[in-house]
Amino acid sequence: MKDNINRREFLKSAGFAALGICTIASISGCANSSSDKRKAPAPMDLDGEMTYRTHPENGDKVSILGYGCMRWPMIKDSDGKDIIDQETTNQLVDYAIEYGVNYFDTSPVYLQGQSEKATGIALKRHPRESYFIATKLSNFSNYTRENSLEMYYKSFENLQTDYIDYYLLHSIGGGGIEHFNARYVENGMLDFLMEERKAGRIRNLGFSFHGNSEAFDQFMDLHEKYHWDFVQIQLNYMDWKHATGRNANAEYLQQELDKRGIPSIIMEPLLGGRLSKVPDHIADRLLERNPEGSVASWAFRFAGTPKGVLCVLSGMTYMEHLQDNLKTYSPLVPLNEDELEFLDETAVLMQKYPTIPCNDCKYCMPCTYGIDIPAILLHYNKCVNEGNMAQSRSDANYSKARRAYLVSYDRAVPKLRQAARCIGCGQCTSHCPQSIDIPKEIHKIDRYVEALRADTLK
Repeated sequence: MKDNINRREFLKSAGFAALGICTIASISGCANSSSDKRKAPAPMDLDGEMTYRTHPENGDKVSILGYGCMRWPMIKDSDGKDIIDQETTNQLVDYAIEYGVNYFDTSPVYLQGQSEKATGIALKRHPRESYFIATKLSNFSNYTRENSLEMYYKSFENLQTDYIDYYLLHSIGGGGIEHFNARYVENGMLDFLMEERKAGRIRNLGFSFHGNSEAFDQFMDLHEKYHWDFVQIQLNYMDWKHATGRNANAEYLQQELDKRGIPSIIMEPLLGGRLSKVPDHIADRLLERNPEGSVASWAFRFAGTPKGVLCVLSGMTYMEHLQDNLKTYSPLVPLNEDELEFLDETAVLMQKYPTIPCNDCKYCMPCTYGIDIPAILLHYNKCVNEGNMAQSRSDANYSKARRAYLVSYDRAVPKLRQAARCIGCGQCTSHCPQSIDIPKEIHKIDRYVEALRADTLK
């Protein structure tokens, strides 16, 4: 990073200070300022500057808060199709850069293939030296060399750049070393990417991981051969010692990376939002301990505390999410031993509530039968956390909980996209990084909904 780049001065000189920003006309068209009713967000009064971590090998000075570009705000176009709200995305990017965020993580498959292009449009309006771009080779289903190369080169076009700072082999581990070899080794893509790293078109090469400790050990054994510049792992105070499904404990993953001096990028610090939308008694517990901080801030401070962490990603759809995270990380106050123990106790309490470990990544989408899988699972989790889950008709709050669930379910998920349409084909399950048996959970929810509607819950 160049020390002579002043973000605030750049924004001001480029005409972005008001943050009512138009995208370059030749790319996406400019809004008429008279019709733009968006208000510029208020300046923030922070305790200090953004915390940065330095890559141990190349000296990259990376903001501890990274922007995860999987959840850009969406709007409907004239045909009713969901598209990224480019104007709001530009505003979020400008605000993030103004307050020190310089790491942006995207993928060719995020937001049904729209994320890379929208991210590229937003970032192109800033000096290339003022940010780091991370994207991925997301060749999940078609990993022929031809398709993989096409995806690789398309990322440069979408992001409007001639080099990528951090390039990842996307979501390895679940299929073991055999699947890794099929996706990246046997087709020659990993050798190709290593040559691209030598040529400077890739500055850092790594991978994102979902899997058990045995699989992780296999990929760590490959470090001497491929030299991983960084690794992206799922880390939060639930998964630190209490990971579920096929996921390894984050404590183990981080320790193995530290042994080798490999910096980590953190994904899912909030477990897809579940650590910001905790049950009321858990929220009360966290807020009582720190009344000045948000529920989410506990999770973000935890994720940033390990010294080997280079950057913590957050998919910030709304300005208030971005502002809260900026407050947490400007500067980061690492957790002390008492606070770490407190969060571990909180994680144990959280385990008692039967939520489904959906992170809203939408890898399961689109469903062939039109089911909105994430919306169904997240609605269920929300009702569990809020106590709107009737267990029996004899419950004291049965009528209230029954009505609350059914009304909110119909509002959250259109009838033609609800659980009743699931035929159990299982196509979605293989794409889930959390190894959720999605048809099983969808059918369980459907049975519960039908029992509520028929008023036959026992």
